[in-house]
Amino acid sequence: MKTKIAIGIDVGGTNTVFGFVDQEGNCIFESSIPTHAGQNALQLFERLFLNINHDFSKFSGTYELVGIGIGAPNANYYKGTVELPPNLNWGVVNVLEIVKKYSALPAAITNDANAAAIGEMIFGAAVGMKDFIVITLGTGLGSGIVVNSQLVYGADGFAGEIGHTIVDPEGRACGCGRKGCLETYASASGIRRTVYMMMGSTNIPSELRNISFNQLTSKDIADAAIRGDQLALDAFDYTAKILGLKLADAVAHLSPEAIILFGGLALAGDLIFAPTKRYMEEYMLNIFKNKVELLPSALPGAHAAVLGASALIWNELKRK
Repeated sequence: MKTKIAIGIDVGGTNTVFGFVDQEGNCIFESSIPTHAGQNALQLFERLFLNINHDFSKFSGTYELVGIGIGAPNANYYKGTVELPPNLNWGVVNVLEIVKKYSALPAAITNDANAAAIGEMIFGAAVGMKDFIVITLGTGLGSGIVVNSQLVYGADGFAGEIGHTIVDPEGRACGCGRKGCLETYASASGIRRTVYMMMGSTNIPSELRNISFNQLTSKDIADAAIRGDQLALDAFDYTAKILGLKLADAVAHLSPEAIILFGGLALAGDLIFAPTKRYMEEYMLNIFKNKVELLPSALPGAHAAVLGASALIWNELKRK
């Protein structure tokens, strides 16, 4: 009997990653192709399925494909659409209709943060939990909210935009067109902006002053902080204070068992976890204090995006 596997697809602005994942969360195979953000969605999926079909031919004697899960920016689970995604020249497009041109397998789509949340629930840190929040700390800040074991999509499919709750109405310009969104402070790009703000407003010596803004990464800031660079440490504290405040608000709304941090900035470990937890508890409503865990993702970093996307379709198939 052949082992059942699902296809997980994660659409990014630069690369689109795909892989084959079994029910236990083992990634059998993974690869990627350039997204070519200037092309339309039909062109991407034509190239993508050429690669998927070619690569699966090596496994077809042992494995059976049962479904396709897709994570993509601004994806709408209800409609099967991707709507005005940043960094992609797609406009509004029905991705599930495009997928039907290439495969008769059941398919589902959601945004990358929701896919990460389902991935944590099925394969990761939230196994056995019914109520939790996943925060993705990448270029921006995404979030996936699970209540009573169900992902929260809301009335229109776009619930869970914690990254676009406002910290300061007169604050930093955000890609969404407004000012002061959380993701402009608490994200890999946000902490870079914080470092440059601090460089301009203080005389603190720092090795980071020798790196241009376009070259600076959140890993550079974390490495400097580990070496005791005060400006880098202050940037993490500033970031954590804002993130902790907004997580305390999220707890008041949702009362989760845990909040799981996922993505590039979360790889800074205790540099971000320890102060965020401290500030979250400081700002927390008393009835919630010391009840909510702050956890790192337990999805293997190398395959996290594909595991999250495949978990989406495994979860759908399990419910049928």
